[in-house]
Order: sequence, then C-alpha cells, then structure tokens
Amino acid sequence: IILIDEIFTPDSSRFWPVASYSPGRSQPSLDKQFVRDYLETTQWDKSSLPPELPLEIIQQTSERYLEIYRLLTDKQTL
Repeated sequence: IILIDEIFTPDSSRFWPVASYSPGRSQPSLDKQFVRDYLETTQWDKSSLPPELPLEIIQQTSERYLEIYRLLTDKQTL
C-alpha cells in the first residue's frame, strides 16, 4: 500500500476531546473547525479571497494543532 494523501491531520480529520464529548451538541474541536467557525462570524462572502486571520485566531489554531499532536504522539514538542 502506498499512502498518497494526508491521513489523520487536523486539516483532514475531526478531533474532539472525549472528556467533553456530548451527543447532539456542537463539540469543542482540535482541528480546522475552529478557523471555519471564526470565518462564519465575518462578513466573508466566500466568492472572494478569505479575510486575513487575526493573530489571536492563528495562535489559538496553533495551540489546538499542537494539542492534538501531543495527544496522538505522547510527545510534548515537535
């Protein structure tokens, strides 16, 4: 088997913390959904380039991606 695409990354998969999982509700996510949710709060019409992300959103996204890395690898740093 040759894997030719990404697998189990925060850009392609959904990651929800099991401790806070609650069926039928919006779940806290450790993936791209955080950025999608932010973009839904802007006036972006999706027919043009997306707006520049604020530094706070970039930092929080990085923290979420690092957290899923830690959970999947049991390593603290890259």
